[in-house]
Amino acid sequence: MSIIRDITVVAKKYFQDDEILLFVGARQAGKTTVLRQLEEEVRTVLGAPSHFLNLEDPEYRALLNASPKNLFKLFTFDLQRRTFLFIDEVQYLNDPANVLKYLYDEYHGRIKILASGSSAFYLDEKFKDSLAGRKRILPVRTLSFKEFLRFKLEPALEERLGGLLSIDARTRVRQYFEEYMLYGGYPRVVLAPLEEKRELLKELAYSYVKKDIFEAHVRQEEVFYKLMKMLASQVGQLFNASELASTLEVSKTMIQKYLTVMQKSFHLALIQPFFKNMRKELTKMPKVFFMDLGLRNFFVDKFTTFIVRDDRGALLENATFRQLLEAYSVEEIRFWRTIGKHEVDFVVREEAAYEVKTNPRAVSVRPLKVFMAQYPAIPLTIVSFDCEARTVGAFPVREVWEEEATRSVYENYQSS
Repeated sequence: MSIIRDITVVAKKYFQDDEILLFVGARQAGKTTVLRQLEEEVRTVLGAPSHFLNLEDPEYRALLNASPKNLFKLFTFDLQRRTFLFIDEVQYLNDPANVLKYLYDEYHGRIKILASGSSAFYLDEKFKDSLAGRKRILPVRTLSFKEFLRFKLEPALEERLGGLLSIDARTRVRQYFEEYMLYGGYPRVVLAPLEEKRELLKELAYSYVKKDIFEAHVRQEEVFYKLMKMLASQVGQLFNASELASTLEVSKTMIQKYLTVMQKSFHLALIQPFFKNMRKELTKMPKVFFMDLGLRNFFVDKFTTFIVRDDRGALLENATFRQLLEAYSVEEIRFWRTIGKHEVDFVVREEAAYEVKTNPRAVSVRPLKVFMAQYPAIPLTIVSFDCEARTVGAFPVREVWEEEATRSVYENYQSS
C-alpha cells in the first residue's frame, strides 16, 4: 500500500461535492499515486463504483478527442448510482476543458470527476474560463518535510515537529532535514538509496523537465537550461529580467516567457515585495525560489553537507520558503525591502515575519527593529538550522523544521 499524502486526505472532504477535482503539479510529484489512493478509498470505504482512465494511452485519447460521449464506449456506467471517474494526464486531450465541461454539465451528481494534469501552463492555455464554477484546483507538490518523514517511516517524529524533542529525536530530525535540503522531496528520490539520488535528479532535470520544454514550444533548450542554472544560483535574490537577458544575450521577452514556463510547470515560484509606502519601501522586482530543493541543488551541482556550503544561507532561505508553502499560498508569502536596503526575508499575510539566518547570534538587529517600528503588529521570528539559541535580543529563534501552522493551504483553494 502506498504512503498516504496530505492532499489525499484533504481531497476526500470534497467527495460529496459535484465539482471536478483537478490535481495539478510537477511531473513525478505523485499525482497518479494520489488518484490511485483516492480510488482505493472510493472502492473500499465508500463502496462506490469507479473507473480509472490514463490518457497517456493514445487509443483512449483518440476516442475522447473524437467525442466525450465515447467515454461510454470505454466504461459501463449505472447512472442511477454516483460513479467516480479518475482521469490521469488530462492535459493530453486536444481540448480537455470541452470534455470535462460536457461530462460535468450532463452528468454532475451522477459522475464525480477527479483529474490530474502535469503542468498548469498547458491547463491555463486549454481550460480558459470554460470550467468556471465547475472545478476545484488542488496542487500536488513534491513532499513536504512532514511527508518526507512519513516516507522515511518516522511517524513519531512527524507528529512531534514543533514540540519538545529529546536530544536523540532532535539529532534525527536534523539529519533528516539536511537530507531533505540536499535532495528534496520527489517521492522516487526520497525512497532511493543515497548513491542513486543524484542520478534520479538528473533524470528529472533532463527527461521530465525536457517534456515541459518540448510541450511549451521552447525553441532554445540550451538557453532555457542556462537560465534555470542561473536562477538556481540566485535563489532569494531579486529577479532582474533585463540583467539575465543581457548575460544570456537574448531578449527580455524570452526570459519572461521561459520564466513563465518554469512557474507553470511548478519548478519555480516568484514572491512579490510587501509594502504600504511605495516611496520608502521601493522594489518592484520579485524574488525567485525553487519549489524543490533537490532540483535546485542539481542545477547548482552542489550536494555537500550544509555546514561546509558557501551557499548555505540561500539554501536555508529556500528551505524556509518551502516550509511556508505548507501553510500559505505563494501569493500570501512576500518579502520586505526598503530604499535603504533594510530587509526582512518573509512576510506572510501581514500576520508574521521571518528573518532567515544560518548564525542567529551574528544577526544585525537594526533592520529588524526598523521593520518592527513600522509594523509593530506583525511578530518577527528568526529562522535557523540546528541552532541552540532560542532568542536573539527581543526576537525568538525557531528551527526551520518546526511546524509553522496547523492550517493547510489546501483548505484555501476555492472552487472556480
